Amino acid sequence: MLDLVLSGAALLTTALLFGGMLLFAAGFAAFAFKALPLPDARALIRKAFPPFYLFVMLTAGAAALLSWPRDPLSALGLASIALTTVPARQLLMPAINRATDLGLKARFARLHGLSVLITLVHIVVAAVIVLRLAR
Repeated sequence: MLDLVLSGAALLTTALLFGGMLLFAAGFAAFAFKALPLPDARALIRKAFPPFYLFVMLTAGAAALLSWPRDPLSALGLASIALTTVPARQLLMPAINRATDLGLKARFARLHGLSVLITLVHIVVAAVIVLRLAR
């Protein structure tokens, strides 16, 4: 019975991670830039990213712990998402903001591109793990 509860909790938590990342990256951010004037959209996104990254770290960490007994490989993938989100939040995000503030368009493009790549990899890894845990 406990195995069934842990398996279900691992699957649901990983699905929450996948859906939350996908919704934020493809939905919320795009919507903000379409619905708001550019300065307002930028300000909103700056305020939204720190809690988003905390959501990713905490949800991926919880999913890693829950999936460990059933699927250590999935747990490793989820822990990797949690751990690689820390430098994205603490280092990359402030560097992107500084590049924007200083008008360094090429630097912003490189750093933002790296941020997008990291998020896309996280989404793909979470999707694969959802499928692994669902079988």
